[in-house]
Amino acid sequence: MSSGSAAPVVVVGAGLAGLACAQRLTRAGVDVVVLEASDAVGGRVRTDLVDGFRCDRGFQLLNPSYPVLQHVLDLDELDLRSFQAGVVVAHGSRRLVLADPRREPTRLAATLSAPLGSLADKLRFARWAAASLLPVRHLLGRPDTTLAASLDRAGVTGLLRTGVVEPFLAGVLAEGEGSTSANFAALLLRSFLLGSPGVPSLGMGRLPEVIAADLAPGTVRLGVRVHGVSPTTVATEAGELPARAVVVATDPPTAQDLTGEPSPAMKALTTFWHTAPEPPTRVPMLHLDADRRGPVVNSAVMTTVAPTYAPAGRPLIATTVLGADAGAERAARTQAGLLYGVDTGAWELVTQHVVAAALPALPPPLRVRRRDVTATGIILAGDHRDTASIQGALVSGRRAASVVLDRVGVR
Repeated sequence: MSSGSAAPVVVVGAGLAGLACAQRLTRAGVDVVVLEASDAVGGRVRTDLVDGFRCDRGFQLLNPSYPVLQHVLDLDELDLRSFQAGVVVAHGSRRLVLADPRREPTRLAATLSAPLGSLADKLRFARWAAASLLPVRHLLGRPDTTLAASLDRAGVTGLLRTGVVEPFLAGVLAEGEGSTSANFAALLLRSFLLGSPGVPSLGMGRLPEVIAADLAPGTVRLGVRVHGVSPTTVATEAGELPARAVVVATDPPTAQDLTGEPSPAMKALTTFWHTAPEPPTRVPMLHLDADRRGPVVNSAVMTTVAPTYAPAGRPLIATTVLGADAGAERAARTQAGLLYGVDTGAWELVTQHVVAAALPALPPPLRVRRRDVTATGIILAGDHRDTASIQGALVSGRRAASVVLDRVGVR
């Protein structure tokens, strides 16, 4: 049903936030147009098909425990393939498994006996992690500090911290100093404990594709670059488009250029995608290096989880380092050999992704909700308005739609 207005609501950006906003407006019967500068939907959540390999733009996982997912899609449409609930940690020449005993009970003995900290160290970490399962309102209401300070206070020290906890969280938070809000880290850890993260069988890009498929044909216009906005107009290279309301759902630096709203500091990640004659492991877990023998924060053989990520019989390995560091490929490949205990001389680079603006920084104190409307009346959406996560991007987009619906008087 049309809203009855000649001018549509214009959403700038077809990333997760923009698509979630447009989806909610469409379901409410509001005419909406989404303008996207690139050649496909998804923003930072894209999958490149390279010689038959599905390479996500940076190592990304989808956690089915994110509450917002039930509002935007049917998870069955994604054909989600899950990692096992644990990590494989390289220490010297050994590869040790630490797993969640609730979901991997057969690995309990190996987890407790692994020489990665004492039993007391592991119990202190378990107590620290278990606190993230408290109600969300409790997590958000407690005094905040940095992740590093929170671990210090909990007594999480030694090799378990430096070789396991910190590398794992560095890959999730895109920083290795422990400067992120401890309350935000707890929210992310909570999602890991409540769900088994995975990837859609056809790549992470399938997530925005499924949401976009819920929109009317022609809603999303690709290849349209916006160079100016006001509360009632959007200026493109083809001219001005009148708007009933304008939502800017771009990445933070672009949003700052368009609206003047200050962008948070952005954190970078670089992922190298390799193939090899043989898979270096068949264990569907994230791999870490307790000895920190190079720049790698994590590595995973994607085809152990989703064989559809590669041509038949070809493994695909994702290895990630902090920062925008395209020149780290050789060092990353060498270290990956230590992680898996294999010779990587025959590995071939499929592609690499340098994501300079992978995630907005979230130092303490955590502000889960930042203002949705600029002083001039332009509505904002994106993970920089909520939490730096897929959950945050989708929630922010739906919240922006609520602001639009209130403004145009549609229930």
